[in-house]
Amino acid sequence: MTDLLINLSFLIPKPTGITTYAVNIFPHLKFLDPTLLVGEGIPGYSCYLIPSDLTPEQGTRGHFKRLWWTQQQLPKIYKTLRSRLLFSPVPEAPLAANCRSVVMVHDFIPLRFPKRRSPLTYYHRYYIPQVLKQAVHIVCNSEATARDITDFCQISARKITPIPLAYDASHFRPLNLPKQNYFLYIGRSDPYKNLSRAIAAFAKLPRELECEFWIAGSPDPRYTPVLQKQVESLNLDDRVQFLNYVAYDRLPILLNQAIALVFPTLWEGFGLPVLEAMACGTAVITSNCSALPEVAADAAILVDPYRVDAIAEALHAVATDVNLRSHLEELALQQASHFSWRKTGERTGEILQKYL
Repeated sequence: MTDLLINLSFLIPKPTGITTYAVNIFPHLKFLDPTLLVGEGIPGYSCYLIPSDLTPEQGTRGHFKRLWWTQQQLPKIYKTLRSRLLFSPVPEAPLAANCRSVVMVHDFIPLRFPKRRSPLTYYHRYYIPQVLKQAVHIVCNSEATARDITDFCQISARKITPIPLAYDASHFRPLNLPKQNYFLYIGRSDPYKNLSRAIAAFAKLPRELECEFWIAGSPDPRYTPVLQKQVESLNLDDRVQFLNYVAYDRLPILLNQAIALVFPTLWEGFGLPVLEAMACGTAVITSNCSALPEVAADAAILVDPYRVDAIAEALHAVATDVNLRSHLEELALQQASHFSWRKTGERTGEILQKYL
């Protein structure tokens, strides 16, 4: 018998934002004595082993298998273990199966920027609203996401608790490394990430500044080649680098040595790279919309992500004004200190305890 189940069926070895959230949150929920639903056992925890091929690593097939497992197998596990509550760090739960759930919502980007025939669009439009309406409570990562839940799903704000994400303070910290003359972007290359405008803005910088733009993230055959062609057409081959996926251990070094993180996306549910960069004491240029002002506050340069000139002006200011950069670095460390996984975990634990 276990009162609380934590659904970790989606975990992947190369962490993205959702996996980073999940692996950092469940250790702070240990006081609730949960059982983890995982593909591989985790030492020190009660674990119930489930199929290991339900993750995004298996592509669309993995997503569909996980959704089938969630509807067909998870209710049986819930009943067998005589559970009282399911916590899912993604907005997935059995429907019409008498499984009480608290779920986490990260964003509604597939509805803000829908792609024709994309399974993710249908998943967010039809499945997630049903999960959220059935849940006993919803947690999310920002006030911006809370507003999206209300707007897209017509769910009362009283049922939603925004709890900010955080970062690993032992990992993302100042390393006192010498700065190198590059701007850094970390993330996917989907169109809403706005890399095309970021590259166009970087092209406006005088070559005499000898800056580079490093783009870190797994290549996407749908979008990365388009960006690479843009780089070629702007004669930036010698100044823009595509770094592929960067291992977690390397991220603090890359962030510490960058003159700034450039993250002018069109929308984010939270924006972990911004927080991780600030925790390293690195200047940040990011967007003035969605959750990014909540994360960065006045510790970053906030720009209109639709205006290439505005992004270019911010890049030029950081590249040429050492005093400005130093000021932003100080503010970044102060702002990052307000976030911790302990706080995130404790607030989440309070919600779960309320419904157990």
